[in-house]
Amino acid sequence: MTRLIQASGVFLALLLAACGGSNGDAPPVTIAPPPPPPTVPAITTAAAFTNLSFIQPLAMRQAPGDGSRWFVVEKNGAVRVFANDPATATSDAFIDISARVNPSGEGGLLGIAFHPGFPATPYVFLSYTRTSSPLVSYVSRFTSPDNGVTLDPGTEQVLFTVEQPFDNHNGGDLAFGPDGLLYASFGDGGSGGDPLGNGQNTSTLPGSIVRIDVDSASPFNIPPGNPFAGNALCTQGVGAAPCPEIFAWGFRNPWRISFDPVTGKLWTGDVGQGSWEEVDVVNSGQNYGWDVREGAHCHEPATGCAATTIDPIAEYPRGGGGSVTGGYVYRGSDVADLVGWYVFGDFVTGTLYAVPEDSPIGTAPETMDQTGLSIASFGQDLNGEIYIVHFGGSLHRVTGAP
Repeated sequence: MTRLIQASGVFLALLLAACGGSNGDAPPVTIAPPPPPPTVPAITTAAAFTNLSFIQPLAMRQAPGDGSRWFVVEKNGAVRVFANDPATATSDAFIDISARVNPSGEGGLLGIAFHPGFPATPYVFLSYTRTSSPLVSYVSRFTSPDNGVTLDPGTEQVLFTVEQPFDNHNGGDLAFGPDGLLYASFGDGGSGGDPLGNGQNTSTLPGSIVRIDVDSASPFNIPPGNPFAGNALCTQGVGAAPCPEIFAWGFRNPWRISFDPVTGKLWTGDVGQGSWEEVDVVNSGQNYGWDVREGAHCHEPATGCAATTIDPIAEYPRGGGGSVTGGYVYRGSDVADLVGWYVFGDFVTGTLYAVPEDSPIGTAPETMDQTGLSIASFGQDLNGEIYIVHFGGSLHRVTGAP
């Protein structure tokens, strides 16, 4: 027993020596405390442009380098323009293509993007659904004949079309990235549960975010960095091989996309099936999971739900809302604590959410405000301030809480 105790003591001494525990000269180990969590900004919303109203507005934009005006997209096919003056009481028609727009279901005039060189390069791009059997999404270019005052409906050049088998999940947002390329979002084609399997089918454009180069060829070129560049273009959104137009896929209905003007990151809110709403940072060639996964959760157990797809930066359960609306990273000056937070909302509950822009995957969003609005979209002015588009017809501004 004595030898056993002595042996144990020798072993303990060797162990302590190996760990530095017996060396009185060794510096103490200092464990840095974790960084404090970011201060959650206190924000609310305030009515903006109170003398104006719109018919089912879905988007709010300013033209590049022009903070003097706002453009509001109406679901029925009109774009209204008005002065960036809180007291303004009139809006004018920028373009009206309602005669060719089918606004049934979740269709309509859904997205707008100004060419980065507008109005010197006099092009504006619209995404809308047109009556056909099945319904068809159009992404088209229109030209301004008067240095940006209006768009001429007769100048439409169709870039590409996507057949929509159902009248929901059309996506339909447009945005130019910092790379000068045009991005377009499309839902999975509709119904429920992705019955056609479009989300995981890279040979179809539904369920994806598209990226094209509208400057180097007519009507467009495929950027060489797209994951399937080199394949034949997908006619009416369908191809025999993976579509070269695709930038990323695995989306159910990416409702509103935006680029952070500082980091260049592409953000989207992707509407869930019945349990989870999600927010994603989108990168080239990545698969965001639908319909194998809903948010970070298994949706189709028969597939095995392998976690090889990209989970969302943030998600919230249906108890916290019913339809996520993607927003913007705040880069304004009115609410200092909000700088660098991605602000988004829920169409059904009117809840305003936010997460820090450097959040890792799986970050729980902060509930910022209960607005009582049907948050259909957001707008961001050239100063980085954020506005809310209420589907009921009014506009609102995100501001600091009193």
